[in-house]
Amino acid sequence: MMELRMALTSLLDELRAQVPELTNKHFIVGASTSEVTGGKIGKQGSVEIAQELYAALSQFKKDTGVHLVFQCCEHLNRAIVIERCLAEEKGLPEVAAIPVREAGGAMAAYAFKQMNDPVLVERISCDLGIDIGDTFIGMHLKEVVIPIRLSKKELGQAHVTFASTRPKRIGGERAVYKISE
Repeated sequence: MMELRMALTSLLDELRAQVPELTNKHFIVGASTSEVTGGKIGKQGSVEIAQELYAALSQFKKDTGVHLVFQCCEHLNRAIVIERCLAEEKGLPEVAAIPVREAGGAMAAYAFKQMNDPVLVERISCDLGIDIGDTFIGMHLKEVVIPIRLSKKELGQAHVTFASTRPKRIGGERAVYKISE
C-alpha cells in the first residue's frame, strides 16, 4: 500500500514541475480504487487504497495550496465532494447525498470523512485534475483541456491521466493572446 502513496507522490511531483503555479487552483480527483487493484471500476472499492491515495493528495494540497475536490462515481451522477466553505464561495448549491463505498465510491467516501465540513455539489469547473482508472473527470474541468504528459501512465493497475486547462482563445487571426503555457 505504501508503494501506491509513493508512486502517486512521484507523479504529483512531476506535475508540480510542469505546472508550478498551483496556489488556489481547483484540483479534481477522480479515482477508482477498484481499477487500482486490477478490478473492474465500481466492483471492489478499497478504503485502504483510498486512504493511501488521500494521504499523498493531502500532502500535495499542503505543499501547493490547491483546493482538492473529489468526483463520486456514476451512482451519484459524478457529484463532487467539496468543503462547504469553498462551495459557498463559488455559489455551488449543495445536493442531498453522502457518498459511501457502494454509491459514490471508496475514494469519494473516504475524502468525505476526512474533510472538515464536506458537502456534495452537482458540478464544478476545475483548473486541473487527475483521473485514476478512467473515471472521466472531463465533465468537471474548464472548457479548454490540455493533457499533461508524465513519465508513468499507470498507478497500480489503473490507467492514470492528468489534465490542465487554459482560457479560450477568441477573436481570430488578428487577436493577440497572452500565452501562459
